[in-house]
Amino acid sequence: MVKRKAGLALSLVLAAGTLLSACGSSEEGAKSGENKEAADFKVGMVTDTGGVDDKSFNQSAWEGLTRFGQENNLEEGKGYKYLQSGEAAEYEPNLTKFSDAGYNLTYGIGFLLEDAVQKVAEQNKDAHFALVDSLLMDENFQPVFLDNVTNITFREEQGSFLVGVVAAKHTKSNKIGFIGGVDSPLIKKFENGFKAGVKAVNPEAEVFVQYAENFNAPEKGATIASAMYDKGADIIYHAAGGTGNGVFTEAKNRKKSGKEVWVIGVDRDQHEEGMPENVTLTSMVKRVDVAVYDVTKRAMEGDFPGGKEVVFGLEEDGVGIAPTTENVSEEAVKLVDEWEQKILKGEVKVPATDEEFASFSVQ
Repeated sequence: MVKRKAGLALSLVLAAGTLLSACGSSEEGAKSGENKEAADFKVGMVTDTGGVDDKSFNQSAWEGLTRFGQENNLEEGKGYKYLQSGEAAEYEPNLTKFSDAGYNLTYGIGFLLEDAVQKVAEQNKDAHFALVDSLLMDENFQPVFLDNVTNITFREEQGSFLVGVVAAKHTKSNKIGFIGGVDSPLIKKFENGFKAGVKAVNPEAEVFVQYAENFNAPEKGATIASAMYDKGADIIYHAAGGTGNGVFTEAKNRKKSGKEVWVIGVDRDQHEEGMPENVTLTSMVKRVDVAVYDVTKRAMEGDFPGGKEVVFGLEEDGVGIAPTTENVSEEAVKLVDEWEQKILKGEVKVPATDEEFASFSVQ
């Protein structure tokens, strides 16, 4: 139910392109962070089950928080800190630990923490929270905007479209794979944006799609990747967190055997994950680090965007392709630039849902 709820809200709100807001931040100062000096400011982060070293989503968030902490001379473990969730049952207790300890801002990283963030925020109205990748909602699936919660979302479909352009130009077999972590409207944005990018440039290419239903199962990622490569796919884009580590493992093993296969990484520049066999074609960078840094800075300066959805897309430098392009042809890089401009100018609306993809076309 958590996944269905989070996804439905994202589909409805993001498809409408609206930015909803409610009242401003709480006026009660003990935990609010308003006008706090850096030395007095404390910020915490609770991961989902993928862990802080997933080399993807959680890790990117921690990098943003670490950058903020270091720039403001905060002590790791006190001024900024993370708690890793081993299972879903730990989400609420971990969030509560930070609010009970007087932290000015606490992050819930990932849409799986939606219910936990909402419950803890309602119980601790003087504390500030930020939910990454989802919106809160009521039992009627209507968005709920709490004064002490900011909702951070991304236009993942836009960045995924661009790496789809790269895949379309580089495939030799005209068969490409997509592996998702959990089948949800959130990950559907990655899938549909990617398929649209492939279709826009190479309509003859076939895209295989499969979901692992887990963000922390590298063995399953390797098994799915193996099956896709066996079916002829020469490029696989993963949006699967730690499960994607298995995709890299499978690709590297095949590269050792002399087969030319590629992986497109996600969330961070995953070039190093493909080494030493050099199997990372490119990555869709989702700047969770930028979002976490920016919102934390605003909170410390007394400008916490409580009761709002803060969206990061191409225009906000929130998504895009990785800076490492040594394996990407000059022609593909040029095409990416061209399509990015079309998206920014509103000439192309990238599909985020299955329904939008079904009607997607380019002139």
